[in-house]
Amino acid sequence: MSSDKHALLAQLGKRIRTLRRGRRWTQTDMAVNLDMNRGHISDIETGKREVGVITLQIIARGLRTTMSTLLKGL
Repeated sequence: MSSDKHALLAQLGKRIRTLRRGRRWTQTDMAVNLDMNRGHISDIETGKREVGVITLQIIARGLRTTMSTLLKGL
């Protein structure tokens, strides 16, 4: 993975983690509420996994935000 790509994924993951914590959710809480795997969420938050459009939409809705907000400025 290129360093630019990894940096973008890391920034997105940090933004998702910040919003999750703002809801006072653990990764397990988020996984249960969004019907996702906790490990998948962990990999997204640490920038180890690319996020598809559908998954990003599920995360945005679950965190009560928009995909646009998640991606703004990245």
